[in-house]
Amino acid sequence: MNRQVKEIELLAPLTGPVVPIEDVPDPVFAGKLFGDGIGLDPLDNILVAPCDGTISHLARTSHAVTITTGEGAEVLLHVGIDTVELKGEGFTPKVKEGERVVAGQALIEFDPDYVARRAHSLVTVVAIANGDAFQIARRGSGMMQSGRTLLLTLVSTGHPAVSPTASDAERAAAIASTTTVSDPATGFTMTESTVAVATQVGAAAEARADVTLAHKGGLHARPAARAREAARKFASKVELHYGGKAASLNSIVGLLGLGAGEGANVTVVATGHDAHEALAAVIAELEHDAPAEHEQQSPAQAVSPAPRTAATSRPLEPNTLAGVAASPGVGVGTLVRWDDGDITPPELATGTPASESRALDKALAVVDDELKSTVHQASQRGAVGEAGIFAVHRVLLEDPALVDAARDLISLGKSAGFAWRESIGAQTAMLGSLDDTLLSERAADLRDIEKRVLRALGLSSPSRARDLPNEAVLCADEFTPSDLSGLDTSRVTGLVTARGGATTHAAIIARQLGIPALVAIGDALHAIPDGTMVVVDASAGRLEYAPTTLDIDRARAERARLASVREQNRKTSQLAAQTTDGHAVEIAANIATVNDAQVAVDNGADAVGLLRTELMFIHRPTAPTAAEHAESYQSIVTALQGRTAIIRTLDVGADKEVDYLTLPPEPNPALGLRGIRLAQVRPDLLEDQLRGLVAVQPYGTVRILLPMVTDVNELIRLRARIDELQREMGRTDPIEVGVMIEVPSAALLADQLARYADFLSIGTNDLTQYTLAMDRMQAQLADQADGLHPAVLRLIAATTQGAAKYGRWVGVCGALAGDPVAVPLLVGLGVTELSVDPVSVPAIKARVRSLDYQLCRQRAQDALALESAQAVRAASREVWPLD
Repeated sequence: MNRQVKEIELLAPLTGPVVPIEDVPDPVFAGKLFGDGIGLDPLDNILVAPCDGTISHLARTSHAVTITTGEGAEVLLHVGIDTVELKGEGFTPKVKEGERVVAGQALIEFDPDYVARRAHSLVTVVAIANGDAFQIARRGSGMMQSGRTLLLTLVSTGHPAVSPTASDAERAAAIASTTTVSDPATGFTMTESTVAVATQVGAAAEARADVTLAHKGGLHARPAARAREAARKFASKVELHYGGKAASLNSIVGLLGLGAGEGANVTVVATGHDAHEALAAVIAELEHDAPAEHEQQSPAQAVSPAPRTAATSRPLEPNTLAGVAASPGVGVGTLVRWDDGDITPPELATGTPASESRALDKALAVVDDELKSTVHQASQRGAVGEAGIFAVHRVLLEDPALVDAARDLISLGKSAGFAWRESIGAQTAMLGSLDDTLLSERAADLRDIEKRVLRALGLSSPSRARDLPNEAVLCADEFTPSDLSGLDTSRVTGLVTARGGATTHAAIIARQLGIPALVAIGDALHAIPDGTMVVVDASAGRLEYAPTTLDIDRARAERARLASVREQNRKTSQLAAQTTDGHAVEIAANIATVNDAQVAVDNGADAVGLLRTELMFIHRPTAPTAAEHAESYQSIVTALQGRTAIIRTLDVGADKEVDYLTLPPEPNPALGLRGIRLAQVRPDLLEDQLRGLVAVQPYGTVRILLPMVTDVNELIRLRARIDELQREMGRTDPIEVGVMIEVPSAALLADQLARYADFLSIGTNDLTQYTLAMDRMQAQLADQADGLHPAVLRLIAATTQGAAKYGRWVGVCGALAGDPVAVPLLVGLGVTELSVDPVSVPAIKARVRSLDYQLCRQRAQDALALESAQAVRAASREVWPLD
């Protein structure tokens, strides 16, 4: 008979932060199918007893142990997620089944590095297997100390604890008589039994069947929990018999104690009026292996932000993350966190302590929502490792030690940002001083949530020069153009970001600088410690961390080979680009400054296909005057040494904001006041810019490009205004005016636009996002928002066909123009100008010179009939392989 008690106290079996059971990165534990409990993210490597008791079960793979207390509570301790698949490697048991233990006694020693590299997560679960008899009254939170901190308090429900196991002989003694009947419908054997009960005798049905266990690792925690859950839906009692022992499905400990491994034959026995149904349900669980739940992944796959196909579609190697190529090339260097540790909050508060505390609370809530969303999305994708990492981050975020320390500083007059940074800094300094890999990783976790909260407080990194190692790979959540404006390109060998896309403005700048860049890697990027040696293979969409010496040597060799190819292309960059059969294609440059213009000339650009004028409007308190416009454009035209320049009028909105423009809030800025639509609310901005453009000399060197045109009336109206300005200034020769094709309506109306425009320029970045309804700033869609999608190619074809009716030429100034895989298809569709980043001009010219125009035309038409961007890319590579 079980002794009734009011409370049972369980101490923490490990040092580390608490993980709520709902956030444990495993659907069975999180769903409490194994019983209610709590998780711990371990900072040490020895699991100790949380209480006095008896070892009632020790997993044969030594990854889990169950203690039965004197009161009958069955406490399961499970180290890591899916660690049964390690088959005991990395675990050393310190106790045996049947042994008495005391609180704090060592139970299992494990190798955290070995286990972490091979398992989904190190999160360790403490669960109450017989929850019918005992329930959790109180739970600990925050940081736990092994063998010292109170983790859980249990209370008895008053129901008797289930005896975990019994012999077949003992079970048989309870059966008075049996009659066996075969059921042909199910193939199971049913036994009608008369069972002796304390005060009555009644008829009960028994059904039994033999089952071969299909689960990897045998009858471990997950299949046992699922089988028990299946049985709970029925009134009948269900047992499993194996090796001369029997266990009720109500007792997880008993099931584990059977020791039934993968492929073992067990007998399932159900007793009750719905025995048949219960038996069928349990068998279905035991015979069904659920690979999605325990499928082995490499750590890189486990923390990958989303299933993605990189450029080469190769499976990920160990210590590798996948991303999207934003700027091609290979880089080797030391990982430097550009946006971590360099945010300097003001020390003194500008408001009252109460207002600073409210600001901190709000920031913590914002970050918690972000992390909660990340955990949910990762769980939905089955990325259990990633979910586990950020579930731990949520726990750290609410750690009382951190929050209370910050509030203490706020009460002394410090700002919320300063207080939070100091609180985190004290903890990371302590962890960093210890020679332990796991503790160092937790310090990195703390730094990550430090950065998140500071950003939520409205603080950001200053755009200033920083000391960098000789070879630096800069890492950030996402770079802004200002982050990259003053980089020492002699030291930066690569750029990697967790978010962003290949067509963001930071990506464009990276290509202009000629720095390999990989984007949209996901939050897994933040788990790589600062100072780690990495290899950025942007062309293949891969980031290797902690590479071997051989990996580094190979990467350096490939980088040297690419540099040699670039040098060869540069030697011929001043020559015209024409195909092998004499078809000419103008290769122009996309620029934003006078310095860019000089780089374009040096790299052999035939012209400027896109001068972005946004830099004239941002980072200043007021809008530029007409005179300032004219002066700026004149200096660029002069630097081009007689080459023409297509200058795009102001295109702000969406991801480009101007501080002094008090625009109304928009739920979807990408579909709002962008491009020439801005003239609806601020006509003065466009007016001054057009005046500056018309004033540039010599006449004929400037062409005006109008962004975000959606119909002919917009073009007619603006063209008329440009003509008026020309007459006011005494100009008699016409100035060429073109239209950007960046929305599907413009592509479909290309023949109408070409009647009034002198040329059409396709902005494939926006055209792709509007056609595919995929935000090009959304990291999870970055590898799908591909301009080589057949739908986008068909709009490009419609544009060239419409322009041909009036003899107009068509250029492409989006990222697709600089994609070597896309170049043959664009040429084949009738594009006669490709405007690319200045440093890409030599390579694109060389690419055009290797093509046969007639073959391009034929294959481009074939591509329009393909079903996906991936199919288009594969077809292009097959015909025109890359170097």
